[in-house]
Amino acid sequence: MSNGRLRLLLQQPGVLVVPGSFDMISAKVIDGLGFPALITGGYGHSASHLGMPDAGLITLPEMVERVRNTVRTVSIPVIADGDTGFGGLINVVRTVREYEHAGASAVQMEDQQMPKKCGHTPGREVVDAEEMCLKIRAAVEARRSPDFLVFARTDARTTLGLDEAIRRGRLYQAAGADALFVESPESEDEFAQIGRELAGMPLIANMVVTGRGPLLSVKRLQELGFKIVLYPTLTFLAAIPAMREALAAVWEDGTPTRVMDRLMTMDECHQFVGFPEVWSFEERYGLKDYSTLGSMDAQPDEPKRG
Repeated sequence: MSNGRLRLLLQQPGVLVVPGSFDMISAKVIDGLGFPALITGGYGHSASHLGMPDAGLITLPEMVERVRNTVRTVSIPVIADGDTGFGGLINVVRTVREYEHAGASAVQMEDQQMPKKCGHTPGREVVDAEEMCLKIRAAVEARRSPDFLVFARTDARTTLGLDEAIRRGRLYQAAGADALFVESPESEDEFAQIGRELAGMPLIANMVVTGRGPLLSVKRLQELGFKIVLYPTLTFLAAIPAMREALAAVWEDGTPTRVMDRLMTMDECHQFVGFPEVWSFEERYGLKDYSTLGSMDAQPDEPKRG
C-alpha cells in the first residue's frame, strides 16, 4: 500500500518531473537518476509485455503484475496507468484495490470509451462526464488509504474542444480527484488557459515528445501552474533507436565495434541489475568466495538529477 510519499511531494513547492517506465530496466534507470516518481505508462508496457499497441489490449491482471514488479524494483512512488478503470464501476473498484495492494501510490484513469487508445492517436471517444464522475467517486471510495491518490484524465479536448475539457476538469475535481490531467492541449496558450481555469489543485501536463501537443519546458509549465510533468514515452523513444543502431552494426559490419563507446560494460550491468547483492548473500552463507573479484560495492557512475 502507498506510504504517503507522493501526497507529501504534491504538498511541497516545485514541480514533479515524472518519466514513464516501459519495463523494469527503464524503471531502475529512472530511479537511479533521482527522479521523484515514475508512471507505468500503458503504451510502453503494452508494447514491451505484449508487443502490441496501447489500444485497450493489455488487461488488468497483466498491468497489476507490471506495477507490482515496478514497485519492488524501485525506491520511488509509482503512478499506475489505470486506463478507463478496465470496465464499469465495479471494475474500477477492483482496479483501485489491486493497484493499491500492489504498492502503487496513485492510479490515473481517463474518460475514454472502451476500448481506449493512446491519447496521442486518432479515433478516441469519451464517455459522458457524469459517467466518469461516478468512476472517480467509486475509485475514491474503494481505496483503503487516503494516501493512495486518484488522478483523473480527460481526453475531451481532441473531439469536444478545450472548453468542454476544462468543464470536465471542474466536475472531476468536485467528484474527488486528487489531480487533474487534460490530455493533448494543442498550443502553449491552451496550457496557459488550463492553468488559469483549473487552478487550485494539482495539474498534470503530459509531454509526449513528438506527440500531438507542443513540447514546453518544465520551467514554463511550472510558471503556467502545473505541478506534475509526465514524460511517458521518452524512455522507449530513446531505447528503440539505440537498440536498432547497435544491432545494425552487427548486421552490417559483423561486429559492434562502432558502437562500443556507447554501450554499458558487462561489469557495469552486473552492478546495475544487482549482482553485488547476490554475491554478498552467497558469501555470507558460505556458498561462494568472491574475494578475488575485488570490491563488489563499486557502483557505475550515474549522474543524479538535482
